[in-house]
Amino acid sequence: MTENMSRPPGGATSPSDRDRLARLLGGPELAWLVDRVRRRMARDEPLTEPVTLSDPTPAQREAAERLLGRAPGAGRSLRIRLDAVDAVLRRSGAGPDGLAAAVTALTGPVPRLAEVREQEEHAWREAYAPLDTLIRTVRPELAPWADRLRGHGLVRRLARTPQAAKRLLDDMAEALRRLPAEPAVSLPVFAADAFGDAHALDDGTPLATLVLSGVRALTGFPDGTGAEWRREAWASAGLLKDALSSTVLTLGLRGTPPLDWAAGTGEPVVLTLRQLTHLPPRTAPAAVHVCENPAVLATAADSLGAACPPLVCLQGQPSAAALTLLRHLHTHGTTLLYHGDFDWGGLRIATALLHRVPWRPWRYTAADYRAAAAATPLAPPLTGTPATAPWDRELRPALTELGVRVEEEAVLDDLLADLAP
Repeated sequence: MTENMSRPPGGATSPSDRDRLARLLGGPELAWLVDRVRRRMARDEPLTEPVTLSDPTPAQREAAERLLGRAPGAGRSLRIRLDAVDAVLRRSGAGPDGLAAAVTALTGPVPRLAEVREQEEHAWREAYAPLDTLIRTVRPELAPWADRLRGHGLVRRLARTPQAAKRLLDDMAEALRRLPAEPAVSLPVFAADAFGDAHALDDGTPLATLVLSGVRALTGFPDGTGAEWRREAWASAGLLKDALSSTVLTLGLRGTPPLDWAAGTGEPVVLTLRQLTHLPPRTAPAAVHVCENPAVLATAADSLGAACPPLVCLQGQPSAAALTLLRHLHTHGTTLLYHGDFDWGGLRIATALLHRVPWRPWRYTAADYRAAAAATPLAPPLTGTPATAPWDRELRPALTELGVRVEEEAVLDDLLADLAP
């Protein structure tokens, strides 16, 4: 049997040949050369162009000289022609099939990048199978959102690998199959039931990020940021986060036995997000006045009692409970009439509310501000960063011009006059 017939393709013929190959090409001083060859093979590039190593060590120069049988040059870099290495290996018999076969024999098969990328893309396509199944069988209305999710790369950034992505999307699909939750349920309880982990949907987890994105697509919940926004977004799908700590203050509102009793006695009521999601008011008045500060509602309770029409107080930034109540009333035909402080913070609160639920101004326009400022000679100066007022383009210029803040307490008499029967 001849030598060529006994040699397996792509490798050395015997242990002694492999030893010679290792001595020629396999030492640590030539590892950089082997690595460059592997990279070119992976990209299907020809092994003919030279490779260059900057600032080689003396040992690396000596190894190159032993390989080629001559000094490769004396510059600051080490330049080796790959076709010369291929010729040396073939002539010596240590690598009779050439450089590519020798590198494969030394380091193992070289995956082609094109094949690797195709395999990876196939794995990523397979990773989205749970989402595809969800859209096809349960949530066809989420198809546009699913397309956006594929396109903007969020899943890849969160999961990093196709295998992790498939597990993540499988859990996400399971959550969205179960939503919206009816009746509403605690977010940790839902997570424990769906995934066996009450913390699976905690803020900042990849699963919570994806599920909340799907929830917003499912319910049409608007963009936003912050803890209160997330609380409200979860609540839009019946998942209650801190359902007892989010509250809203009301007066004169009816529609449940406790509310009816309180309205009949003229007593304010604090409603929790849990109450509003489990037992919202069954009736909706034609109009509800909304204020920013508790002093307005407290004074209305003292002055008007049971005669006070429905009044809701935000107590600052609108809470998830307040937004849930106001959205419920608006959906059932109630007109919301809003008043807040005439200052930059008040305008921001009013704008945040307007982005979430429609309302009409209640003595809260530029004309109202000018009248209130004129009637309040000791009004404090206006400070802070200016804000816009989408409901009245003239309000911001008026505040800038007059430069004073007018709090709700300063116009209580006017507000109470509107509320009086």
